[in-house]
Amino acid sequence: MSGRKLAVYYPDGVTRAGGEQVAEGKHSDNFGDELVVATAEMISERWKPQPCPQWVTCVPSRTHPELVPDFAERLAQRLNLPFVPVLTKLYDNQQQKFQQNRFHQCKNLDGVFGVIGDVPDGPVLLVDDIVDSGWTLTITGAILRRAGSGPVFPLALATTMSGR
Repeated sequence: MSGRKLAVYYPDGVTRAGGEQVAEGKHSDNFGDELVVATAEMISERWKPQPCPQWVTCVPSRTHPELVPDFAERLAQRLNLPFVPVLTKLYDNQQQKFQQNRFHQCKNLDGVFGVIGDVPDGPVLLVDDIVDSGWTLTITGAILRRAGSGPVFPLALATTMSGR
């Protein structure tokens, strides 16, 4: 899995490289259209994942259930791809940023995510908002592959400087 991020978000609230728009969207529970446009341009003009994604899905959240799916669906529309929300969060876990190390970050996600419905078999763009450890995208990507998806291309709106 080869992934990308749009911006950098610093845990102390300072942002760089577009992170302020991600932070504003996270706090207002709405990622603006300018982030959709910037992300679509980054994917199609700079990243150009191969093979090209044929569908889009996202990492679910129980604390902000509409935030990332809304963004991912608008991004999919902009890319002329179907949005297929096949991942589900089975129970709440602690936030990754509070885990002490990689072992705890990985263990913290054990059994947290599952699949609902049929998983398309083509390459998929997997969208998340802010990545702290990278383990959430790794685990959900593996779940998608095990469920029959094609190659998984992880995409985060931002990564924290504490992210690994």
